Amino acid sequence: MNSVQLITVSILPLLFAITVHEVAHGWMANRLGDPTARMLGRLTLNPLKHIDPLGTVLVPALLILMNTGFVFGWAKPIPVTERNLRRPKQDMAWVALAGPLSNLLMALLWALVARLGVTMGPDLAWIAEPLYLMGQVGITINLLLMVLNMLPLPPLDGGRVAVALLPGPLAWKLSRVEPFGFIVIVILLYTQVLGKIIGPPIEWLESIILNLFSLI
Repeated sequence: MNSVQLITVSILPLLFAITVHEVAHGWMANRLGDPTARMLGRLTLNPLKHIDPLGTVLVPALLILMNTGFVFGWAKPIPVTERNLRRPKQDMAWVALAGPLSNLLMALLWALVARLGVTMGPDLAWIAEPLYLMGQVGITINLLLMVLNMLPLPPLDGGRVAVALLPGPLAWKLSRVEPFGFIVIVILLYTQVLGKIIGPPIEWLESIILNLFSLI
């Protein structure tokens, strides 16, 4: 599969992965008492409401074209007003967890798409092959976003969960890392350390899903 084909079959999985991830944060916040995202019209699957030109379009496209073997991106963050939450500290952990959990759910849904492509067989190859490839890409992208976001590093979701769960002094110290979080990620990516950290759990989860849906 060349770069153009890879980008073509990656567009929908990537848009849905990033968009649903953000909507899940807003949906959970709304359930727990904060209507900010809903009032701003962000609880929608319309990707135009969530696209960040840099994080949703340029960065993923460049990573694919550069054949890095690693694709990630981001959307415009969903606004959450913490003081509106019924139990601000605990509820922020659930708001943060909602994003990665939505990626796990989407990985399973894309596995169904890939399975559908396999079931169609060679007689419908014109639609079966794109569905299979799109499903495979959807599984990988969503697992990558889920595992990456669960790293205990603010501003990633795992970092926000850790801040919510840690005792006050430790939570405050970890929260101070947030302005430098993406710099740390870029350094880890550039030095190839990031792949060594998140690669094994992604491969493990992917093998479970592929076996579960008989895609191996």
